[in-house]
Amino acid sequence: MISWIQRTFQQHFKWLFLALLILVIVSFVFITNASSGFGHVAKQTPARPYFGINLAAAEDTKELVSDASLSVQLHGMQMRSEGQFQQYALQRLAALHLAGELNLPTPSNDDLALHIQTLRAFAGPDGKFDAKVYAKFRDDLKINPQLRESDVTRVIADDVTYQQVLKLLSGPGYVLPSDVQQQLNRGNTTWTLEAVTIDLPSFSPAINVTPEALAKFMEFNGARYEIGPKVGVSYIDFPSAAFIGKVTVTEEKLRAYYDANSARFLKPLGDKPAAVSTPDADFAAARKQVEEVYKLERAQALANDAAGDFAVALYDGKVSDATLDSFLAARQLSRKTLPAFNADSIPTELGTNRRVADEALKTGPQRIFSDPVETGRGAAILVWNETLPARQPALAEVKERVTADYLESEKRKRFSEAGAALRTALEARLKAGDTLAKAVAACASTIPAKLDVKTWPAFTLANPPQDLDYSIYNAIENLPKGALSPMVTTVEQGLIVYAADKKLPAADPASAQFTETRTRLAAYTASRNGSDVLSGLVTAELAKSAPATP
Repeated sequence: MISWIQRTFQQHFKWLFLALLILVIVSFVFITNASSGFGHVAKQTPARPYFGINLAAAEDTKELVSDASLSVQLHGMQMRSEGQFQQYALQRLAALHLAGELNLPTPSNDDLALHIQTLRAFAGPDGKFDAKVYAKFRDDLKINPQLRESDVTRVIADDVTYQQVLKLLSGPGYVLPSDVQQQLNRGNTTWTLEAVTIDLPSFSPAINVTPEALAKFMEFNGARYEIGPKVGVSYIDFPSAAFIGKVTVTEEKLRAYYDANSARFLKPLGDKPAAVSTPDADFAAARKQVEEVYKLERAQALANDAAGDFAVALYDGKVSDATLDSFLAARQLSRKTLPAFNADSIPTELGTNRRVADEALKTGPQRIFSDPVETGRGAAILVWNETLPARQPALAEVKERVTADYLESEKRKRFSEAGAALRTALEARLKAGDTLAKAVAACASTIPAKLDVKTWPAFTLANPPQDLDYSIYNAIENLPKGALSPMVTTVEQGLIVYAADKKLPAADPASAQFTETRTRLAAYTASRNGSDVLSGLVTAELAKSAPATP
């Protein structure tokens, strides 16, 4: 059997390799940066031992990441963030280490074969194992230099071991009958709902804005209006316009540029029907546009090169702020001063690229020159002048913004209060025997907003109406028959839900549905328990080599 697996694992999907390569690159960059907790490779970085590997060593983390990445791809798992992927990689290694300590047996040939047939990477349109899909995997792996058959076999064997450890740690996953019934009630209760919709944009209460109210509001929400640190710089400009004349243009270069970027150039529209399109004809029609774009791009590249060369000259010449002006004058350059800015207020002279602000904020007394940055019309080197710390502005500086926020906050507050008053009034009318529609008509004056009534025929949350607002799910979870929910506020409206009818599913512990739900809940509970244990192992092991807190 193992020889069959080795023979069949001779290939992989091309698309899978591409996705795997991207995931490995992204994850490796994340894991090996200084802030991720492991993988920083500076020579001074102390070792971070973790279950037999060194998280501070690039070669160790590379294998950790590549193995976990392949596992994720084969299983078709969705990782919502790099942090989630990192946790999976660490838990997987912790489980393999624990398997060694427990002397768990190596997965058998049958174990591996069965596991292969559960992998989503080899599933067909029906979601089941597809031999043809797997055969394609084998064919592609044979010609792929990035992935060896032995690596795939090892990762699959480790995944089987990981699942065995997770199963041992998970336990049986006990659930109470009441938990099962609650789950059944949540999905299979039959609801007949009506709802009062209150239009928020039409709600316009009179709000008195006073200086005292604004000052109090701003004090309570001070962090919202804090002005972040700013940096004042000068810049040494290398405009691309100065390099246009240095761009050499030949027909061969233009044609090659057009062929590589033909989709960027629209064919000019004429009065007569277009002739048969050919590459030569299309190029001839767009030639002027191609030349202009080509010159601009090449001039930008030359400006970038000039700024890069000048940055090297600054470093080699050990130029300081005191000697900069004379250094610039000798090269017929100058620096232009800009007002202090941050990422929210980049000067127009420097374009709109946020990297400009990032580079500017990196400068300071110990690093007065930035790396070259593109400005959208060339390149520049930023020269530090001053750094302004974050500060709390006076109310007068941000009064317009504070006023708008205060009005919106007060409107929402009063909308909530008016919604509660409307609910109380509706309850009284319903108890008196009114229908919801009649009650709404009688209570319309309670709230100065447009009101409507919406009705949904009987349904279950397992098969809800398409137009059922998601916010209603929480509103009705514990709502009795004949009751009104508190108002739920969305971006554009308020909703008060009325449970016109509510029928709970039968409570029958012997039913197939009850048994299936209990099994599913038990499996989920068990899996969560096992994952929590592994998470605790990861945390404890990382803590052993965590840097000391000052």
